[in-house]
Amino acid sequence: PADTPTMLRCSKMAAGARALPLRVFRPRAASGLPLLRGPAAQRLARDVEIRQQFVSLEEEAALLRELEPRLQRQRYQREHWDRAIHGYREIEKSHWTEQNEAVVQRLRDIAFPPGVPQLSMVHVLDLDESGFINPHVDSVKFCGDTIAGLCLLSASVMRLLSEDNDADQVDLLLERRSVYILRGIARYRFSHQILRDEESFFGARKVPRGRRVSIICRNLPQAPVSDTG
Repeated sequence: PADTPTMLRCSKMAAGARALPLRVFRPRAASGLPLLRGPAAQRLARDVEIRQQFVSLEEEAALLRELEPRLQRQRYQREHWDRAIHGYREIEKSHWTEQNEAVVQRLRDIAFPPGVPQLSMVHVLDLDESGFINPHVDSVKFCGDTIAGLCLLSASVMRLLSEDNDADQVDLLLERRSVYILRGIARYRFSHQILRDEESFFGARKVPRGRRVSIICRNLPQAPVSDTG
């Protein structure tokens, strides 16, 4: 449909395509516990970044005050046109209040190096408490090598699954008000999903799912770098 944001269209990535690796970052909670679990955690450590408490409660409230009027004009959809998302509503947004623009810019600044062309439209995805996102790889036709999301209202578990080996996976603990960044092989060679409430466990810990609003920034598509290049 014409009013469907193009940034969620999904596709398989051509074999060998990846982004240049950035700095090594091994996310850990304030308690020292890892925020990544699974067989692929060490392999993905350099391509996944998680920052907890990226915004304050006051900043979260200000963002939601600006977003709610547009979101509430829409009904939650049970199924996305490509079946990637269930129980959702979404908008794209390019203009923000001065206070919220500063938060969005802060997100962009940690996700993208200076000079990297970015999509001007920010994607806002609202999942109801029963909503979930199926495994998918964002289409390389519509976004580049980095995906950065700010998670509001609810904690959740994001699962990354290898496109090459079903046993190769990692779970990310995304606390409320945290930011996740996917780069490199985490972006291109692993699908990502948000687990439904009944499956929302991080190890043995139950992570209750409520309504979840995410603010997602992406860069523009670029020519992939081959493994041999």
